[in-house]
Amino acid sequence: MSDPRPQESETQPKLPKSLFPHQTPAAASSSTAPKDDDVPAGMTKLPNGVILDKDGKPCRLCTSAASWRALTKQAKSQTAAGTAPAATASNASASAPAPSPMQAQCPPDVEELGRSTWTFLHSLTAAYPAKASPEQQSEMRSFLSLFSRLYPCWVCAEDFRTWMAEPSGRNAPRLSGRADFGTWMCEAHNEVNRKLGKKEFDCRFWEERWRTGWKDGSCD
Repeated sequence: MSDPRPQESETQPKLPKSLFPHQTPAAASSSTAPKDDDVPAGMTKLPNGVILDKDGKPCRLCTSAASWRALTKQAKSQTAAGTAPAATASNASASAPAPSPMQAQCPPDVEELGRSTWTFLHSLTAAYPAKASPEQQSEMRSFLSLFSRLYPCWVCAEDFRTWMAEPSGRNAPRLSGRADFGTWMCEAHNEVNRKLGKKEFDCRFWEERWRTGWKDGSCD
């Protein structure tokens, strides 16, 4: 049996992502930066990966740090040049400065927010009762409903709601107890992994990964 633990190279995603990106940034054309030939006269093309908020302004919590730095650099260069032409997405992204140590204390981007949230969600399943009472199930169902509406990245929240509401009901939260809930959360995470082209986690081992630690003692 292969080792279910993620390898080091898999722990840092290579693609900009939202928490539940069942649509890749490229596919979410309604909320991402437009293509060159779609930019109206007098408007500026944004760097690739920049997600717009519902008010039409760039959403920092919905955008990767690399894309945000490219956007910031583009805005500074245009301010300095007055009427400087818009930077192309490829040039802006490629020339974006590397993060400095101080940026570790900056607002999170969509990737950092997503990683922290997954840690929280999987830990939530680990602490869930082995057999949940009707009241506990109702409370968790209410939490997931609120979470899917209040999550800071609005496109991510919308995507999670859509996933849970899949017409067949197969993605509805399974809350009878820890085993079912933990497996359900693992499946939700794997949906993200598939969309990003990442290796899926073997959900048979979710409890070792998030609750008890690996049986080889590496977490002790």
